[in-house]
Amino acid sequence: MALTRRQRARTLRGTQYAVLVAAFVVIALIADWDTIFDRLLNPAVAAEQFPGIILTALRNTVIYTSLGFALALAVGLLLALMKLSSVAPYRWIANIYVEFFRGIPALLVFLAFGFGVPLAFGTRFGIYTTVMLSLGLVSGAYIAETLRAGIQAVPKGQMEAARSLGMSSGRAMVSIVIPQAFRIILPPLTNELILLTKDSSLIYLLGLSLNEYELTKFGRDAMNQTANLTPLVVTGLCYLIITIPLGFAVRRLESRSAKAR
Repeated sequence: MALTRRQRARTLRGTQYAVLVAAFVVIALIADWDTIFDRLLNPAVAAEQFPGIILTALRNTVIYTSLGFALALAVGLLLALMKLSSVAPYRWIANIYVEFFRGIPALLVFLAFGFGVPLAFGTRFGIYTTVMLSLGLVSGAYIAETLRAGIQAVPKGQMEAARSLGMSSGRAMVSIVIPQAFRIILPPLTNELILLTKDSSLIYLLGLSLNEYELTKFGRDAMNQTANLTPLVVTGLCYLIITIPLGFAVRRLESRSAKAR
C-alpha cells in the first residue's frame, strides 16, 4: 500500500533520528574514553589553569576586544558618512579604504603594526595601541558597510520631517537618522563584536609578556608545558563565556526587530 505524504515524511524523519542515534552509539563503543579523559578532559590539568586564565587571559581578551571595537565603531561611522557624502573624493577615499582593509588578512595588519612600523619609522607602539589599531582599522571597514546600509534603511521621510522642523542636515543625521540606523544594525554589529573577540587572538604572534597573555597564547603555552590538550579545551570554554551571551543577545535583538516590523 502506498504511503501518504505525511507517512513518508514521518518515516524519513524517523530514519534520520535512527541514523543519528546509531552514529552516537558507534562513537561511544569505539572511543577510547580513558585516553580521551586523560589527554583532553583531565580535571587536574584543568584546575592548574585557574585563576590565571580568568584574571589574566580572559581579562586581556576582553580589554583587547573592547579597544578594537571602540576604534572600529568610530572609523566605521566616519567611513559610512564619507561613503554617503555628496563630495566625490570622500566617497573615493572611503571606498578605497574599505576595499583595501576587507581584502587583506587581519594577520598582515598585526604584523605591519607589530614589526613593520617600528622598522620603517622607528616608532614602537605599546601592546594596547597595536591591538586597538590592528583590530579597529580592519573591523572599521566591515562596520562602515553595515552602518551605511543601516543609514540607508532609515526611511527618507524621517530626514524630511526633521528638516521641516528646522533642523540642519547634520543635526538631523546625528539626532534622528544615526540612532535609528544603530537600532537596525545592532544584530550584525554584535556579530562583528564576536568575530573581533576571536581575531584578538592574532596578537599572540607578536610576542607577549606574561601579564599581556590573551586566551589563545595562554592555552598554547599551557598545552606545551603539560603535553595535554586540556588547556585548549579550557581556553575554548573561556571564549564561549564571551561569545555565547553575545549570540543570545543577537537572537533576542533579531526577534525584537522582527516583532517591531
